[in-house]
Amino acid sequence: MPETAASTTRAPDALLPSLTPLLHGWLPRQRWFAGKGRRVTGFTLDAATELLPLDGAGPGLLHLLVRVEQPGRPAGTPADCYQLLLGVRPQLPPRLAPALIGRIRQGPLAGRAVYEGLRDPRLAGLLYERLRAPGRIGPLNFHTTAALPPALAPRVLDAEQSNSSLVYGDSFILKIFRRVSPGANPDLELPLALAGAGCARVPAPVAWFETGAATLGVLQPYLRDSRDGWRLALDALADGREFTDEAFALGRATAEVHLALATALPTERLHRAQSRHLAAAMDARLHAAAQAVPALLPHVPGLRSVFAAAEDALGSGRLQRIHGDLHLGQTLRGSDGAWAVIDFEGEPAKPLDERRSPQPTVRDIAGMLRSFDYAARTHRPWNADWAARCRAAYCTGYAEASGTDPRDDPALLRAYETDKAVYEVVYEARHRPDWLPVPMAAIERLSSTS
Repeated sequence: MPETAASTTRAPDALLPSLTPLLHGWLPRQRWFAGKGRRVTGFTLDAATELLPLDGAGPGLLHLLVRVEQPGRPAGTPADCYQLLLGVRPQLPPRLAPALIGRIRQGPLAGRAVYEGLRDPRLAGLLYERLRAPGRIGPLNFHTTAALPPALAPRVLDAEQSNSSLVYGDSFILKIFRRVSPGANPDLELPLALAGAGCARVPAPVAWFETGAATLGVLQPYLRDSRDGWRLALDALADGREFTDEAFALGRATAEVHLALATALPTERLHRAQSRHLAAAMDARLHAAAQAVPALLPHVPGLRSVFAAAEDALGSGRLQRIHGDLHLGQTLRGSDGAWAVIDFEGEPAKPLDERRSPQPTVRDIAGMLRSFDYAARTHRPWNADWAARCRAAYCTGYAEASGTDPRDDPALLRAYETDKAVYEVVYEARHRPDWLPVPMAAIERLSSTS
């Protein structure tokens, strides 16, 4: 049976000031913290809920939604809001020492140790029990689509970047969104829609929790016998094997997801004004990127012509919901050879409204084509022909399943590949300078292709 939970914390006005000294040091060090490199000037508490009461000698579990104030935010935009799950104990056992955030010196929890609650199996198990029992706890709403088995042992996945994930008994995976925004998260919204449309390419959500304004976490089946497409591609390269059969099947899977999304959710015709807007946005991103990475400057005239050509190509297209951040790492291949598509959150750095807006399907296709190029570039020497064969096989598979070959509109495909490569240049220059030659090689190719 779930342990009793209180809906709100005691003395909430005193809680955040007591935690502030600890959060100042801990929060910016987390991989999922989006404000790295900018000073934290303060915190605001949006909500605090005791999922497990903080009384007694046992652990308590405190759920917080905290806004982080930082300089440089555009005028009129709210501070980023983060979801924290904090364990609280009088004494922290040695096995949890790596999870320690600090000890509170004042306020209602003075003298107690605060730590990352997801690292405590008892508290992580409690969160699963909450998902098994739909209902409301304070501002939190828990939902489920089916009965869930009890008492599954939790473990934390350490590979996440912008979120945190827990695996329960190798049966389910819970993704917890760390940076939350008002509105339905696409990583819940789109898999639910695809499940309703009968699409088997995406694991269907079985439970989730939210506030009235934002999605906080989603529980889905854990595909334990699967391997991600990025690792499979790298293994093929290392073994000197082709990857065209896998790429062809992945193209078919992508098309099936796009067709199901177009069936389940509204689509719209792309009007001339929207075409101009999309092409202008690409051009604006190029201008900003060239200011940030001067190596782009010699290629700007050629790249601008790519985007100008795309405006005409966009004129007769349609918009629909898409994945939004599709690449090999967002795919899983089962032992039976079937591909699944995961992680529909989109690019987390972009506003939620933008991630939920309809887009041309070619944006997803371009992201996957760039991913084949990235995989090939990890191999020494660079195997450009391997990437080209994968790209062709992927498009052929997509065409076979959808009836539309993305290569039939080369100006549009080239523009979206270019836009993705421009984004990659800025990312690599800031975070992985050794990788900058990868997107720059694509920039040279795309800016000179007639």
